[in-house]
Amino acid sequence: MDFDIKDLSLAQEGLDRIQWAEQSMPVLRLIRERFDKEKPLKGTRVSACLHVTTETANLARTLKSGGAQVRICASNPLSTQDDVAASLVKNFEIAVFAIKGEDSQTYYSHIYSALEHGPQITMDDGADLVTTVLSDKKEFIPGIMGSTEETTTGIVRLRSMAENNVLRFPVMSVNDAKTKHLFDNRYGTGQSTVDGIIRSTNLLLAGTSFVVVGYGWCGRGVAMRARGMGAHVVVSEVNPVRALEAVMDGFKVIPIAEAAKIGKIFVTLTGNKHVIRKEHFELMSDGAVVANSGHFNVEIDIPALESLSKQKRRIRQFVDEYLLHDGRRIYLLGEGRLINLTAAEGHPASVMDMSFANQALSVEYLIKHHGELKNQVYAVPREIDQEIACLKLSSMGVQIDQLTQEQQEYLRSWAEGT
Repeated sequence: MDFDIKDLSLAQEGLDRIQWAEQSMPVLRLIRERFDKEKPLKGTRVSACLHVTTETANLARTLKSGGAQVRICASNPLSTQDDVAASLVKNFEIAVFAIKGEDSQTYYSHIYSALEHGPQITMDDGADLVTTVLSDKKEFIPGIMGSTEETTTGIVRLRSMAENNVLRFPVMSVNDAKTKHLFDNRYGTGQSTVDGIIRSTNLLLAGTSFVVVGYGWCGRGVAMRARGMGAHVVVSEVNPVRALEAVMDGFKVIPIAEAAKIGKIFVTLTGNKHVIRKEHFELMSDGAVVANSGHFNVEIDIPALESLSKQKRRIRQFVDEYLLHDGRRIYLLGEGRLINLTAAEGHPASVMDMSFANQALSVEYLIKHHGELKNQVYAVPREIDQEIACLKLSSMGVQIDQLTQEQQEYLRSWAEGT
């Protein structure tokens, strides 16, 4: 079997952690049990560009149980868990091409390796596979039934492709499923981002001025968790509705240029480019800490920071100190990449359970319905979202009410009023 990982001898440690994560992923486990019996993905070649973590490993196992032939590469050079990659290869015979810390050339060579078997389904976290197919590997387009996308940044790219008539197959927006973004983006990103900041710096958040740049679902989660740990949280936004929501949620909302003057810790979660720029670094106080939890490291203008600096040194693992010409120090975490996956372990398994259940069921849906779909981005069907929510509630021992016949008829009626 073809693969490229760091060290196969790490497999046992990876297997232990995969099994630990599985205990918190009951929905995906139920889907895997059904897939194992029904084989709805039998013979389907799946290429996945995802963060290679314990949770992703359980998704890959589920796809294989359904009969798929799976090849996986990393969606971020720093997010791979090398022991997990080893276990997937050795214990589950799944082809993996991912090494934590791989350089850019290796990263893209791994993307090509994941595509080598001519996929019928692609799975993305950032749209790198789809982008590669549409730009460099067009010979694979006729055989692709569809793709799934995990994250906001990827959906932005894919919708742009669709609007410009570049997209050549349907895409399921797993990111927009309610059982994904309402939980994964908010609770998962919120906890794991704070976890990554604390692991890398060991700073006390209580009493700290904490700037959240972007108040989407991920920004909401980080702001919530930072405030819960006693930080003084301020929010910067460009969307007036989200800014208003942040105000109503009790946060101070100010422009990033103002926040730069008072912040101690800054976290970007916008999915956009250069939201913290040269003019903002020039306003920051000595010792400011800058991190990113958006998908790509372009949110922070790192070249601008380097241009302002006379010296750079690695002061702690995942912490680079930039000494500016005026003597101030600014600390960049995780090279500006996803801090929750660079310095921590990413989202807890219990929220990824729902995200990856959406992935697995969306793959099944594409196989069944791809002939009916156009070359555009589709929402995950409501029935799948509802099924996952019901399975999750059941696994938690939570029961809910059912509408009576009278209530159902009332909701369908227009004649009955006050």
